[in-house]
Amino acid sequence: MIDDFPVLRSDADALDAVRLIAEHRLPGLLVTDLDGRPLRILPASQVVRLLVPAYIQDDPSLAGVLNEVTADRIAEKLRGKTVEQVLPKAAGPMATVNADDTIVEVAAVMARERSPLVAVVADEQLVGVITASRLLEIALGTT
Repeated sequence: MIDDFPVLRSDADALDAVRLIAEHRLPGLLVTDLDGRPLRILPASQVVRLLVPAYIQDDPSLAGVLNEVTADRIAEKLRGKTVEQVLPKAAGPMATVNADDTIVEVAAVMARERSPLVAVVADEQLVGVITASRLLEIALGTT
């Protein structure tokens, strides 16, 4: 049930993380600390928020005032920053399950945390990632 999934350390380049999500159409990323322990889930939806200025998030009607050149440069504000520097400050608990948890336990954590993926750990060490799409495949018996 564990997916082969890219994992980034918190000191990775933020712009590279955005590219990774975009190029592989990932639902998000698992970010680890420097020792490889799960730190945060960074959903793709939160990455999109990093690209949109706060004043436009507050009033989406202002998005029309940006021309295409300006819009193309929005990602540039991530240049030179690490993933840790752009992680949302107010984050909920880490979506983590144990390696021996059942599909229902995994689904419950995913639903409670509203996370598109969960970190799978054994003895506090990361052993993999389970995505919502993989969980649904198993639940529907399509694998």
